[in-house]
Amino acid sequence: MSIVLEAAAGPALAAFFDVLFVNLSSSDLLKIFRQKNVDADLKKWKRTLLKIHAVLEDAEERQMTSRLVKIWLDELEDLVYDVDDILDEFATEALRRKLHEEERSTSKIRKFIPACCVGFNPSSIKFDVSMRSKIEGINTRLQEIVTERVVLKLNDGAGVRTITKTSRPPTSSLDEGQPYGRNEDKQKIVKLLLESSDAQLFVIPIVGMGGLGKTTLAQLVYKDDEVSRYFDLKAWVCVSEDFDIPRLTKEILHSVTSESCHDDLDSLQRKLQKELLGKKFLLVLDDVWCENYENWTILLKPFKSGVQGIKIVVTTRNYDVSLKMNPTAYKLEGLSDEACLRIFTHHALEAEDFSKYPELKKYGPKIVDRCKGVPLAAKALGGLLRNKHDPDEWEDVLNSKIWDIPEDKSSIFSVLKLSYHYLPSYLKGCFAYCSLFPKDNEFEVKELVLLWMAEGLVQKTKEKKPIEDLGCDYFCDLLKRSFFQQSSNNESLFVMHDHMHDLAQWAAGDLYRRLEDQLDGSKQFEIFTKVQVQLERCQRE
Repeated sequence: MSIVLEAAAGPALAAFFDVLFVNLSSSDLLKIFRQKNVDADLKKWKRTLLKIHAVLEDAEERQMTSRLVKIWLDELEDLVYDVDDILDEFATEALRRKLHEEERSTSKIRKFIPACCVGFNPSSIKFDVSMRSKIEGINTRLQEIVTERVVLKLNDGAGVRTITKTSRPPTSSLDEGQPYGRNEDKQKIVKLLLESSDAQLFVIPIVGMGGLGKTTLAQLVYKDDEVSRYFDLKAWVCVSEDFDIPRLTKEILHSVTSESCHDDLDSLQRKLQKELLGKKFLLVLDDVWCENYENWTILLKPFKSGVQGIKIVVTTRNYDVSLKMNPTAYKLEGLSDEACLRIFTHHALEAEDFSKYPELKKYGPKIVDRCKGVPLAAKALGGLLRNKHDPDEWEDVLNSKIWDIPEDKSSIFSVLKLSYHYLPSYLKGCFAYCSLFPKDNEFEVKELVLLWMAEGLVQKTKEKKPIEDLGCDYFCDLLKRSFFQQSSNNESLFVMHDHMHDLAQWAAGDLYRRLEDQLDGSKQFEIFTKVQVQLERCQRE
């Protein structure tokens, strides 16, 4: 069975563009090379790349269904890296000329050299000739990329286009009836809900990375007998990416009254508030992404004016979302290997163990070990092997990576990609860079930030905040979004979950590669063609 899926091109490319735009605007480069008309080329590159950058989102979506778009993205990726290499050469030459000028200005014989001849030396002339050839090559390739963009009919973000849905299917309050390994978590949440509170509104955020089972836990709590007896009314709403306040209010009101309403927001909220007066009400808001505090305050208006006994359970991957509601969130951890194995065998074999399939027993625990406590991964891999009893097929799955599994056969990667999709571009680049770390690698925040800075991934802002502090802000943002987690061995260290590491490798594409990933059984590896060309070029020069 072959489950290899070709890696997507350019997920981290948009983030790399941001770094490139900063370099193209370097005042030092423009000042030093203005007399050579290089500044005109740099400005033209920036204008052209800005137009190309505008269609990247459309291209990244369409590459999955269009081979031509993927080829275009691959060629664009090569071009962007070559532009960055040339800018590095420019920066090095600019520094060399600056130092050379300072040295000559202090020389006793400097006053005897005509001003028109100061910039002329064999090294500078050779560099200028070489750069002019490279610049013309980039100009030609840029024009080809722009022409092909038009032919492919790639649209920018302002255009009207069909957006590929990246979200998971909507959820409901019904669970699958197999609550493996979450009974203790369930009891803790139930206890919080049943405890009396003086607050008009009490919110319990459940936070964790995608696939950990936050929705499943909320479903178990929602249908609990004690909870059902305690609350007069209950409502379940799947929020997802679209935090549309009128839509959410209509769905809450419909759950309470079973009536369909088409009123304006004011009428909807007044009706909802009236229905809740004097009643204990439980609301579950599942899969919440909105960080806008003002939107939250508007949505929650009906629950704050004269209404008592309102409890809300919120599931989210982002700690910043939970902080808008309650500074104390319930952090959901991974399942035990035993619980994951039960989920896996249930979906793969419709059985509790391997007693009927002893030939598969040696593969099951090893496959589950790769799930690293993520129940959705156990379910996805089990579903992939459902009614497949050939040991060779199980071994294929064992040796595959998460992104090798076709998305139409598994939801785990789609769930993880949704988290990546909502990152700002500058965080996408930093996250993709982390693919260079080995799995289970523990690292310090300062160490990682310094590496990001060295790569040019941390960009200065108008706030004039120290760049290292900005890098720490980047890290905290990724941590809050569950891309990193604290090490269980040392509180001062952090790690990436294996599935997040897989996601980082997908996001990096060909931008970052670790040599050990290229080794075969005989410890031999091939240097990438682009690297080999660069080495040969350096040797010639």
